[in-house]
Amino acid sequence: MSTTRLIRCATCGKETDFFAEPTGPFCSARCKLVDLGKWFGEEYRVSEPLSPDHFAEFEGLDGGGELDRP
Repeated sequence: MSTTRLIRCATCGKETDFFAEPTGPFCSARCKLVDLGKWFGEEYRVSEPLSPDHFAEFEGLDGGGELDRP
């Protein structure tokens, strides 16, 4: 059974399937590469280094199953 979850592409805003292969959650390979370029160009960045405190709320979850649900 295939799961379809429609979202807006983060790059262009076109509606697309989050789980689409090989480009999901982007609508196309172009949008995926534009996003990657923004990370490489440091337009996107993690605002602060992660510490163990950031993960404290997730310690009681069972093997990641709850994190994988849309």
